[in-house]
Amino acid sequence: MEANAPAADHAHGHADHPPIANVSSRVDARVLGMLLFIASEIMLFGSFFTAYFFIRVSGSDPWPLPPFHLPVFVAGVNTAILVTSSFTMHWALQAIKRGNRAGLQAGMVLTFLMGLTFLLTQITEYARVGFAPHDGAFGTIFYCLTGLHGAHVFVGLTILLFITIRSFRGHFSPEHHHGVEIGGIYWHFVDVMWIVVYATIYIL
Repeated sequence: MEANAPAADHAHGHADHPPIANVSSRVDARVLGMLLFIASEIMLFGSFFTAYFFIRVSGSDPWPLPPFHLPVFVAGVNTAILVTSSFTMHWALQAIKRGNRAGLQAGMVLTFLMGLTFLLTQITEYARVGFAPHDGAFGTIFYCLTGLHGAHVFVGLTILLFITIRSFRGHFSPEHHHGVEIGGIYWHFVDVMWIVVYATIYIL
């Protein structure tokens, strides 16, 4: 009976506190989770790009359909704004890694403002572009692709807002900055995906 007591206590301890799962020493579990989520988002965008290229290849109509035209210059400026926001996001992350909270706060505010400018400019573009989603396959795929990306920008801005608020409350430090890093990974994904969307929709 006494010999079995330690084993029973050991089993009872595992029941109360399950053993710690194996964790990779190279990639943090939270970062890995975000990367896997982004992989699924890439597949989602891939399905929309497949529809876009099918329409472009199978259809004989020019792109964009006359008499419509796409504001390539405005979209290009908007692209520059969004790409710049990736640099300020990186700056914010590097600042907190060095213990520079003022740099983190400045970088996050700039990133949020540039992302907001991008989204508002895209909404303004919708109001002035001159066609609607129901104007054939051209209008449908244009609004689907750019709208899907716009939805991701909105989610990214929500994440950036929470990170910015937390940065002013002093929640991050050189030892604890995964919240900034994970939000930054998502924001970089949004930026890169827009470059692909811009090159595909507006340039090709």
